[in-house]
This record gives sequence, C-alpha cells and structure tokens, in this order.
Amino acid sequence: MKWQNPISMATHNEVLFSERQKFKQWWLFLGLFAVNGLFLFGVYKQVFKGQQFGDKPMSDSGLLIGTGLTMLMTLLFLNFRLDTVIKTDGIYVRFFPFHIKYRQYSWSNLKKVYIRKYSALKEYGGWGLRFGRNGKAFNVSGNEGLQLEFNNGKRLLVGTNKAEELKSILDKIGRMKE
Repeated sequence: MKWQNPISMATHNEVLFSERQKFKQWWLFLGLFAVNGLFLFGVYKQVFKGQQFGDKPMSDSGLLIGTGLTMLMTLLFLNFRLDTVIKTDGIYVRFFPFHIKYRQYSWSNLKKVYIRKYSALKEYGGWGLRFGRNGKAFNVSGNEGLQLEFNNGKRLLVGTNKAEELKSILDKIGRMKE
C-alpha cells in the first residue's frame, strides 16, 4: 500500500493528538492543605468552642471569610488543567479555568512549531499562565513544551508530558517547523 499524507486522509478536523495535564507540585498542595487545616482549626476553636485563636485574633466573620477564601483557592488549584489538542486545521489549547473555550492556532498563522526543553522558573518565573522574556507560556509541570512562533513574531510555549508522541504526530503530518 502506498503511503498517503495523513492530512489528506483525515476527516475534517480530526483529532490527531490530545493531552490533559494537571498540576503535580505536591509541595503546593501540601502548603494549601496545611493553610486550610490551620484555618479550619481556628474556626473550630474560636467560632464553635468560643476560645480565642491566637494572640491577636480576627473577628469570627473574618476568620470564616479567610477560611472560605483559602478553601476556594485550593479548589481552584485542584481544578486547573491544561488541554492540548492537535487537529488537521491547527492547534487547540485551553488552560482551564482561565480559558473556558479552546483557543485555536491555525497552521497558517504559525511560522515555527517545535518541541523544546525549557526552565519554567528561569524563563517564565514558574508554572501556570505565565509571561516571560520568551513570550507567553501555559504550563503545569515538567520541562518540555510545544513552542509556537507566530507569523507576527509572538511566541507561546505549551507544556507537555508527551513530547515524543507530540513530535511524532507533528512529523507525520508535516507540521514540525524548526
């Protein structure tokens, strides 16, 4: 059987690659759970037992609001996810909850697309939705990413934990441009 180009064989907008990532920084969750535990203990002691929590306690309502906010922050971090999808018409990325809908980057707007190693701390100041000297980044873990360089000169790095699989798909469809 003669080899055929996957793009010409693909149905309209077929999904060729998909990845979902979540934060894996255990120290972040450990810290958030510790803060939640401290606030919950404070609420128990001060609001339910009637004993002052700390040398300079905040009001009961302030303590309840603080507890609610730290719990919401933890819930938010638990729900962060980075979704990357490669389709025949382009690259789709969603960093939930910042992006409710996928952002589409069509092949015609991309000058370069390649996999590279990076340092989240040195290049972007950490993980998440970041802005750094090398452009914008969406990353949640690891040190490998899909680098997009647009025709207008802007850059976006999308973190991946499936670098080899992603590179293979991009090579197969002829979209790897370094």
